[in-house]
Amino acid sequence: MTNPFEDGPHLPPRKPSLGARLRAAFLTGLVVVAPIGLTAYVIWTVIGWVDGWVLTFVPQAYHPDALINRLLGYSDPLDQIHINLRGVGVIIFLLFTVVVGWIAKGLVGRSLIRWAERLVDRTPIVRSIYNGLKQIAETVFSQSDTSFDKACLVEYPRRGIWAIGFVSTNAKGEIATRTPSDEVMLSVFVPTTPNPTSGFLLFFPEHDVVILDMSVEDAAKLVISAGLVYPNSKDPTEPALT
Repeated sequence: MTNPFEDGPHLPPRKPSLGARLRAAFLTGLVVVAPIGLTAYVIWTVIGWVDGWVLTFVPQAYHPDALINRLLGYSDPLDQIHINLRGVGVIIFLLFTVVVGWIAKGLVGRSLIRWAERLVDRTPIVRSIYNGLKQIAETVFSQSDTSFDKACLVEYPRRGIWAIGFVSTNAKGEIATRTPSDEVMLSVFVPTTPNPTSGFLLFFPEHDVVILDMSVEDAAKLVISAGLVYPNSKDPTEPALT
């Protein structure tokens, strides 16, 4: 008689079917191929956009296909070849930017820039557009060490709800003097998900800001992924290792 408390016969584990193995292999390959393919597509698209924008300012006689046809001696339009060499506009843009930057560092270049900016300041609509774009460019491409200092947690938009933020600096000037608290106020940028370039600039007392151990890059990944990618993939409750 069989004892009901005894374990039954140990059956060998059931092997997955061929369809299950193919599906698992496809999903694994998709995880590997998708980031590479999307990255290549974005880079290829951006290069094409830059080429199309830059080459509109280059005379047709100096386009790559025109130079190649001239070099091969194809003067007849029916015999000419048309080649789309991606990246030529990017190279032209880089060289042009380097030359402009080199000139702008000199005395003559600085004088021309000041004269052009004074001229722009006299134009109402152009002045607003130029000053706004200039501030954005100086913030993004500045060669100084000004950047987000640390990642933090703040209670926003109300008590009991926490959001990830980035500490930029201590509040200064009128912001620091007009705030009622005698404590140091921190400037915190609270980004939105999944686009961290937009968000809110908030000022918190220092004791209301919880500084995190994770880096700014890891916190940005957490925001972009909507909480799916943690700095420590093994145990999200543990801080990131430094």
